[in-house]
This record gives sequence, C-alpha cells and structure tokens, in this order.
Amino acid sequence: MIDLYFWPTPNGYKPAIALEEMGLDYRVKPINILRSEQFDPAFIKINPNNKIPAILDQDGPGGKPYAVFESGAILLYLAEKSGMFYPEDMAIRYRVIQWLMFQVSNVGPMLGQNGHFHGYASEDLPYAKKRYLNETKRLYTVMDRQLAESEFIAGDYSLADMAIYPWMVPVIRDLHRMDIKDYPNVERWHDVVASRPAVQRAESLMVDRMKIGDPDDEAYEALFGKQQNP
Repeated sequence: MIDLYFWPTPNGYKPAIALEEMGLDYRVKPINILRSEQFDPAFIKINPNNKIPAILDQDGPGGKPYAVFESGAILLYLAEKSGMFYPEDMAIRYRVIQWLMFQVSNVGPMLGQNGHFHGYASEDLPYAKKRYLNETKRLYTVMDRQLAESEFIAGDYSLADMAIYPWMVPVIRDLHRMDIKDYPNVERWHDVVASRPAVQRAESLMVDRMKIGDPDDEAYEALFGKQQNP
C-alpha cells in the first residue's frame, strides 16, 4: 500500500495519474495546504521541503516503509517499482527522462510563477506578468513543435505526459491566460490524454476542493506568508 500525501494541484495530480495508470494500491492522505497542514511536523518527516505531493510506500525497498518527495522523483520511483513506463532501452528511457525533467525544471516553475503573478500576487507587477506569460508561451511552443513529430511528448505515452498534463487542463490554462487553440498539437495531445480512464479517475480525486482564485486570508498566509520563511 502506498500513502499519497495529496492536495488537488497540478503537482499533486502527477503521482495520482501514475498510480492509477500503474494499478498500484494507494490511499489518499489529504494535506490541506490552504490550512497550513504542510507545516505539520509529522508531514515534514515525510517531506522535509513541506510541499505536496509526497508518498510513503509501506512496502518499500527491503520491505520497509520508504518515503519519497518531489513529484518527478515520485514518478520515477513508481515506474521502477511497478516495472511500467520505465523503458529498458536506455535511449528511450532517457528520452522520457529528459522530457520529465523539462516539466520539473521548466513547465512547473515557469507556469507556476505565471499563475502566481496573474492570480495571487498582492500587488500588480506588469513586468513579472509579462515575463512569465512570455515564458509560458515559449514553453507551449516547444511542446507544440515536439508534438508535431509524435503523438505523445516523448514518443509513446510516458511519465512525461503524466507530469505535463496537469499543468495544461482548462482551469489552469485560464489562470495562465493561455488559449490552447493557438497550439493545435498541444490541444490534440491534451484531448487524447484527458480521455484516458486512469487520468479521469485521478482527476476526480478531491476535485471539489480545488481552489483557483482569490484565497482567503488564512489560505494566503499558508501559501505565501511568513510560514514559508521560518
């Protein structure tokens, strides 16, 4: 059994999709990041970076409980554990890993900053809005070019698609001020991934608790306040 420490955010959905695709037994352990639960000492023992997602594999290496944090690392761990979506061919495996790292180091941080300055910043900062919107557009263009050459990001459906897809769903695109129709290959890919039953099951997790928009004072403090800099 794998415990998934989860809140319905793009990064939270990445391992949820993987767990569903791989058919691994798991249970959701909600961590309400809008109510500071990510700072609970018990959770920090699982993830010292006090962020979701994280997992605790009750049957980890050596048959002992094993915690993994950082969404990219979680995806790789689950793929290796299950023997699925972890190609034996080194060239194919590293094609997937490159695009997974593209999400971890580019899509997540840049789109996240875009969403922050457009949706959550306490003051209007036109330079930051323009800078991160332009970077988001650049990354969409990179993906659109890649998807003109293959059905999925790294060839066959892979960890890279599981990682990128949650950042491209409609509610997130709206926050990022992006029109997917400007990127037809991304739109085609999005619709194919969205149709997968495992993706749909993952997306149904706690969807009623998804918060996009103006957080209340307590949530704003939990996400962006002094607790982030203890």
